[in-house]
Amino acid sequence: MRFFQPRWLVAGPFARLRHSLRAQLFAWVTVTLVCVLCLNLYVSQRRAVFTANIVTDNMLLGSARMIAEAVRVDPGGTITVDIPPAALEIFGTGYGDRVYYRVTTPWGNLVAGDPALVQPEKLATGQDMRFRDMDIRAMAINHPVVGLGNDGVATVTVAVTLNSEAALRRSLWMSDLTNQVVLVVAAGLVTVLGLRRLLGPVLRLRDAVLASRRERLEPFDPASVQTELQPLVHALNDYMGRVQKQMGAQRRFVANAAHQLRTPLTLLATQAGVAAREMNATRRHEALQALTHSTRQVSRLAEQLLTLTRAEPGSRAPRAERIDMAEVARKVLEAHAEEALRRGIDIGLEADGQSPVVGDGTMLREMVVNLVDNALRYTPAPGEITVSVARDKTHVVLTVDDSGPGIPENERNQVFERFYRIIGTRAEGSGLGLAIVHEVVDGAGGSIDLGTSPSGGLAVTVRLPLAS
Repeated sequence: MRFFQPRWLVAGPFARLRHSLRAQLFAWVTVTLVCVLCLNLYVSQRRAVFTANIVTDNMLLGSARMIAEAVRVDPGGTITVDIPPAALEIFGTGYGDRVYYRVTTPWGNLVAGDPALVQPEKLATGQDMRFRDMDIRAMAINHPVVGLGNDGVATVTVAVTLNSEAALRRSLWMSDLTNQVVLVVAAGLVTVLGLRRLLGPVLRLRDAVLASRRERLEPFDPASVQTELQPLVHALNDYMGRVQKQMGAQRRFVANAAHQLRTPLTLLATQAGVAAREMNATRRHEALQALTHSTRQVSRLAEQLLTLTRAEPGSRAPRAERIDMAEVARKVLEAHAEEALRRGIDIGLEADGQSPVVGDGTMLREMVVNLVDNALRYTPAPGEITVSVARDKTHVVLTVDDSGPGIPENERNQVFERFYRIIGTRAEGSGLGLAIVHEVVDGAGGSIDLGTSPSGGLAVTVRLPLAS
């Protein structure tokens, strides 16, 4: 019959172990200590066996020598032996061991003892054996017999049961076991207390992060934690610095957007009021045309704000579409052809075949739209705008040249900021076009450069990775 445990009994501890640093550290230390304990107990058991064998062998050797020294040759030439009581009493340790012995002449004749006792394979070396269904340890020695020649030696074999040896093994092993368990328990307690103490700075760091006054995102002191945790504090401070910058940029963005929307909305309300009160049909038509123009400006500003939000990292799921930038540029120029003709500006496209890139098609089109729209706004009539799309071994290069006033070199880095407009410009705009282009290019992994066109205007060059 199989026994099934509830899933929460099995998954609970493992889930806690997986999510708790303290539990993981304690588990690692505990597993290590248990492995070391098992290894030490194994070594202790082997050492206890070795020690017990040495003690037993010394007792066997002493007993065999006492018996051998008692072997004599009587006047009739017969080898005899009187077994000393001490030779047998040496094994009287209180564990009921039985002692067996055998004494033989140099010719193999039995002098005394048990004839069934087998001599060990090596002399003066203890050997575990079986005798009469009992486990014994035996030792044999050769000893000269007084009264015989140079080759006159008697062989004495002594064996004893293993009750005393087994007790000595258990005693030695249990002593080591007790010491090892005490050490493991002590190490476990020290580990628990140490983990609680060592994790104190981490918990204080957590409390500092969760403190009610942390909305200011002040940096933490790396010296408040251990050296190993200081990189974490530095990373946390760096992250909070980036969050502060992003929050500051968002606040400036909201403030600038509100400011940019306030003026056209106020103008819309004024123009709507003028149109509603105007009784003259001609002036009412002019007011309605101005109202329509202002409405388009507000709509364009709102569209740019939405595009800029979508272009920011993390605002939408990234897309990996294969886009032909030459085809995108052609469609954008076709959509702006009527406006260019109305403004008296000549626009053209120079493209050599397909120029594929991988990215978000919608955002890449918005990038080209903002570049062309920016050129149209700042290029006076009569003027010209040229969009060229080329490719090299690794990149697609999109260039928009115009014959406008250009951008001074000392302001070329600032024009990518949101709502930034060059002082003295009269063209209508929100200052978001190049900011949108910059965000889209960054998201596509490309680069953007501002320069001077052959006609003296602005030249915007965008490099995007070529699709493989």
